[in-house]
Amino acid sequence: QVQLVESGGGLVQPGGSLRLSCAASVRNFDRYTVDWYRQAPGKQRELVASSRNFGTANYADSVKGRFTISRDNARNTVYLQMNGLKPEDTAVYLCNARFAPLRADYWGQGTQVTVSS
Repeated sequence: QVQLVESGGGLVQPGGSLRLSCAASVRNFDRYTVDWYRQAPGKQRELVASSRNFGTANYADSVKGRFTISRDNARNTVYLQMNGLKPEDTAVYLCNARFAPLRADYWGQGTQVTVSS
């Protein structure tokens, strides 16, 4: 039974920071590519950051230089450190873990991030 659980969201002022966590109850977590997405009302889901199993990271242009994805495979956890938050970062942030050879593609329920003064 696979489960991804996001945590760490909340309300912060512009310029503030949050650290999101995605805890995964999956086997062989180190083989998975793990992505962070976000979705705001009225907008399509956006890929924010992606981390392959050996740690290669990619970021959306809108967050590059402000967000950092990292992972602790021993803890089956992926993090998203968000600095310099802007109101336009407000969204539900979702964790996605996937491993194509097993047709594995799992999603968490999301955690709300609100950036407002």
